[in-house]
Amino acid sequence: MGLLTWLIVGILAGWLAGLVMKGRGFGLLGNMVIGVVGALVGGWLAGSLFNIHNAVSGFNLTTIIVSFLGAVIVLYIAKLIK
Repeated sequence: MGLLTWLIVGILAGWLAGLVMKGRGFGLLGNMVIGVVGALVGGWLAGSLFNIHNAVSGFNLTTIIVSFLGAVIVLYIAKLIK
């Protein structure tokens, strides 16, 4: 994925995860960071647990869903630590 695609997917996934987990977003930069980290976590989990390789590839629905689920997991773990 290109850098611009990572950023757009990160913003969208982070915003959605923020709505689900906290009730509001984290701002543009916070959503982007949460979403990009979520994409990395979600892509790794999809490959490791479900043997789905290239789950995060380009700007498509699969990438957004995997990134969103990864971001929700990241926020849940952060909430447990906090």
